[in-house]
Amino acid sequence: MSLKETVTHHHVGAVQTYEERRRFQRLRLQVPMFIRGKDAYGEQFLELAKTLDISGNGAFITSPRPLAANETITLTIPAPSITSSALVPSGMPPIQAKVKRTQEAGDVQLIGVEFLKPIG
Repeated sequence: MSLKETVTHHHVGAVQTYEERRRFQRLRLQVPMFIRGKDAYGEQFLELAKTLDISGNGAFITSPRPLAANETITLTIPAPSITSSALVPSGMPPIQAKVKRTQEAGDVQLIGVEFLKPIG
């Protein structure tokens, strides 16, 4: 039996698999990005981080700083260098996201965020 078949969600008598509850497919993709906002101590910061996975509605990110749940942060994907192919867009507008969960993992924080407006 697969994980999809064994992990279920019960809601008002209906049974849905965990995967079916997601509005967007999650991709295991490492994308470098800048995080800007207030950390768990209330201090403004700008840090380089990366995604572990991403979807049209959110991302799972590694961060060197602890962030507070429900804090709104700004994610910016760095623009490709000027020598990159003309087929690649020169940049993507910043993405506003809300911190949904955090977890310490050694010297980094694992941060689950939900985009305020879906992308894609």
